[in-house]
Amino acid sequence: MPRLQPDHPDSPVYVDFPFHIDWKGTAATTSRQKHVRNLLEQLLFTSPGERINRPLFGCGLDQALFRPNSEILAETARVTTEASIQQWLGHLIRLESLSIVASENVLTVQVSYHLLNDGETNTATFERPL
Repeated sequence: MPRLQPDHPDSPVYVDFPFHIDWKGTAATTSRQKHVRNLLEQLLFTSPGERINRPLFGCGLDQALFRPNSEILAETARVTTEASIQQWLGHLIRLESLSIVASENVLTVQVSYHLLNDGETNTATFERPL
């Protein structure tokens, strides 16, 4: 949930991910655009069952990488990831495209989306070593 910054009562700020302390000695904050990007990263690389209070949160993308490689499994991973994004972040974004590529020792996920409140188009790219 956003906090209101004291000097700008109408501008919400969000706790940054990963959590850290800023130069003022308080929890570091971020903008709405970066907050949504952080939520995407958390969703993509969290496996269902990993969070105690939200056992269904996540898309299991890391688990899908260790299954035998085939076009059917790659498409299944893409569809389940897309469904997870819609389920958990559908109230914040409209998904435009999703690309998942595993090459050499790196998993690359590229997500293009529109923020619902302002319609701004964003593209986020995440890389994870395999």
